[in-house]
Amino acid sequence: MTIITTDAAVAAVEEQMTVLAGNIRASMRDTALFIDPALQPFGLKLLRTLERCGPTHAGALAENLVVDKSIISRQARALHDLGLIKTQTDDDDGRVKYFALTPLAVKKLAEVRASKSTRLLGRLQNWSGDDLTRFAELLARLNTPD
Repeated sequence: MTIITTDAAVAAVEEQMTVLAGNIRASMRDTALFIDPALQPFGLKLLRTLERCGPTHAGALAENLVVDKSIISRQARALHDLGLIKTQTDDDDGRVKYFALTPLAVKKLAEVRASKSTRLLGRLQNWSGDDLTRFAELLARLNTPD
């Protein structure tokens, strides 16, 4: 039986997290390219946030993605120009604008999931449901602030 010290175990986790981060960046680039060659990885992140949260205003997106609202505005213009998001006006307060996915964005995101063409999806497709659930739990635990 191999005994691993805590320091060695933490170092191994850090090393694997670095590899994982690189794989995630590469996967995001591949996925963005699949959706549209002009789509930036941060634009993909914004699309996925809108997919998860539904129509959302710029301030909430900036808070959720931990960026300045000006970054959201620039990305929203680019995504709008690509036909991937639309702007909706709040029915109760016409001054409030929300960003929402277009049918094209919904279709493209569904195609990405169906294609299994991204690196991460390709690597996870043969994992058991139990392994995926446990991995998600461990990642959630890691990402939860103290």
